[in-house]
Amino acid sequence: MEALEQSSVLVVDDTEENIDILVEALGDSYDVSVAMDGQAALEIAAADKPDLILLDIMMPGMDGYEVCRRLKQDKGTQKIPVVFLTAMSQDQDEARGLKLGAVDYITKPFNPQLVKARVNNHLQLKQYRDHLEELVGERTRQLELTQEVTIESMATLAEYRDPETGGHIRRTKVYVLALAEALRNHPKFKDFLTDKNIELLYKSAPLHDIGKVGVRDNILLKPGKLTNEEFEEMKKHTIYGRDAIAHTEKRLGTASFLRFAKEIAESHQEKWDGSGYPNGLAGEDIPISGRIMAVADVYDALISKRIYKTPIPHPIAVNIIKDGRGSHFDPDMADAFAGIQEQFRQIALKHADYEEEREALRNPL
Repeated sequence: MEALEQSSVLVVDDTEENIDILVEALGDSYDVSVAMDGQAALEIAAADKPDLILLDIMMPGMDGYEVCRRLKQDKGTQKIPVVFLTAMSQDQDEARGLKLGAVDYITKPFNPQLVKARVNNHLQLKQYRDHLEELVGERTRQLELTQEVTIESMATLAEYRDPETGGHIRRTKVYVLALAEALRNHPKFKDFLTDKNIELLYKSAPLHDIGKVGVRDNILLKPGKLTNEEFEEMKKHTIYGRDAIAHTEKRLGTASFLRFAKEIAESHQEKWDGSGYPNGLAGEDIPISGRIMAVADVYDALISKRIYKTPIPHPIAVNIIKDGRGSHFDPDMADAFAGIQEQFRQIALKHADYEEEREALRNPL
């Protein structure tokens, strides 16, 4: 039988005779460490992270069941295989140990060679499991990279149509991240704003204006104010964006990473009081993703230089967001923005496109 020479085994037993037998049986093949009580076992496991633990149950003070329970509660040691080695041979004893997370249960008196064989089997299983986790992790990283590249490629289309959107895309996704983090513990949003969803919101934000690729140049690039008819056409970018992403999403399924991108593209121009577009949604009927994006999008539009406007100073932009509380913006999100307004200003300064924008952001009024 092939021994796993690089593996380490922690033997936990309060009887020296048992320890001597196990060290003799395993010492030639593994790096064996010893603990004679539960507390010492926990300390060694936390410090050395052995590949497997042979654990007696009947010990003075902290018994083996409690040691196993604590090992499995600690993220640093919960994946270490635990094999109980004990004189307690009743079925209910074995069931209790396995329920706590042990991988095996060997009764005393034991055959040292049988123990060695089962240790080797469990170490091989651990080695296979660890390798499988590495493969899954690498595959996950590849999928995440594919998601990022897909989103960046689609967002670049909008940037090519309107070069002024480049900085806007960079800034708004960081605003979205900051606002989502500020809201993550809010009772209304904590179930939605998980680590994974916040990451997807951050990645998806650059696609909020992807629908502008479908707007005619004479409207999209017009240096002056749009006519009513032109504005009606501009408003369709929310529909164009939704449909474009939905078409891509069909190939991936409705649970794909693009679901937030589609929501944001369609709903970021909706208003809390129902006066927005394209669907006139109001209040909590507006997706959370769209409500977050609305704050980020409006703030950036205010502090940015455009061919038809100069940048508005940060304090005025903040007051406009505050004034829109309960009409344009979700009140809770407007309040959260007010609490982190300086963070928004620093993001805008870092990613500003023009010196004129930096001056407006520095202007304390």
